[in-house]
Amino acid sequence: MTFHVERIDHVVLRVQDLAGMVRFYEQALGFREERRIERLSLVQMRAGASMLDLIASDAPATAPNMDHLCFRVEPFDRDTIVMQLAPFGISVGETVERYGAEGNGPSVYFRDPEGNQIELKGPAL
Repeated sequence: MTFHVERIDHVVLRVQDLAGMVRFYEQALGFREERRIERLSLVQMRAGASMLDLIASDAPATAPNMDHLCFRVEPFDRDTIVMQLAPFGISVGETVERYGAEGNGPSVYFRDPEGNQIELKGPAL
């Protein structure tokens, strides 16, 4: 058994000016705010079938600003994901429930060979 990537579910960007970036994506690109989690300084914006998450950061503007990239996969089977990534020396974190473009569902996280954080997300529960 294998899994396949269906689409990008969401991208998470670290931003210096959260309110300004929300305004930009709303006004310039027509995104709409879908969810806000104040304790995380996180705004989740609808971008068609996908999401763009903006999270406030005090990292220098020269620091990388992508927190992680999430792909929606089908089927979501942890054992299959672990077996498919193992030959590449990738270890997968625990399965957690996270919010994405379709709602809450199972996710696993890992780092690609260059250190980018990747999330693989299953269907909404």
